[in-house]
Amino acid sequence: MAKKFKNLKDKVLEEPGARERIDGIKGIMDVELTLAELRKARELTQTELATALEIKQSGVSRIEGQTDLYLSTLGGYVNALGGELELRAKFDGESVIVNLKDVIAADKRELA
Repeated sequence: MAKKFKNLKDKVLEEPGARERIDGIKGIMDVELTLAELRKARELTQTELATALEIKQSGVSRIEGQTDLYLSTLGGYVNALGGELELRAKFDGESVIVNLKDVIAADKRELA
């Protein structure tokens, strides 16, 4: 089920206007995608992702349509796609990765 990031990056760069959507390069390419675009780039349907999340397809649709999500919901979604959610806080040119392990490991009830 997991796809390589390089394949995802290549697929994204094939899209018209993709270069304009790239914010910057720092070791890896930062690309801005909606959750639905990310799921499609990983070549999964809502039904397949719902199975991985152990929720209904309508739950995946709801998550993709929301503008405000719990970090645990977003983390579960990204994990089900084979990724890992990382939250970075920036202060005066410095950045710190905020540990989300406890948040992401939270009960899946928000997804159901």
